[in-house]
Amino acid sequence: MRVILLVKDPEQGLRQIDDREWDSTMIASLEHVNYLTVHGEEYQTLEGKLNVDAGQLELLLVKMNNKTL
Repeated sequence: MRVILLVKDPEQGLRQIDDREWDSTMIASLEHVNYLTVHGEEYQTLEGKLNVDAGQLELLLVKMNNKTL
């Protein structure tokens, strides 16, 4: 299934960071994870939407602060 990753950015609003095919194992793993790593950056998943018309899953994410204290 095609999965679209959207980041909620306070300055830019919603922006797409990824669009690719996921296999059923990756989609099923969403039941057990709260965080995703994409292009070397960590994001927290907020919610998902199954867009039946477009045949895709859309995930809303927020970027995590990875700075070391």
